[in-house]
Amino acid sequence: MVEFELPETMTEEFMALIPRHRYVINQMLVEGVVQGYSLALDRSRVWAVMVADSEEALMNEIDRMPLVDFMRPYVSELMFHNSASSVLQFSLN
Repeated sequence: MVEFELPETMTEEFMALIPRHRYVINQMLVEGVVQGYSLALDRSRVWAVMVADSEEALMNEIDRMPLVDFMRPYVSELMFHNSASSVLQFSLN
């Protein structure tokens, strides 16, 4: 899991990159690189559950994010991550 510390003051440059950042995050969700993505209510932190084979691979994925120059990442290795979407769902077919 990666916790990103966001800047206290969000500049015009930062704000202009948000739409592109959201697009990249959505692509990473589709690819399965990002499993979950959350923003704190006070907009001070972002949490991303990410899948990577190594720390180097993780940092390469983080480097794809348009806001990377504005965010300080803190990495915590997880044993597992459960979510409602990963629970077995029955098909009506």
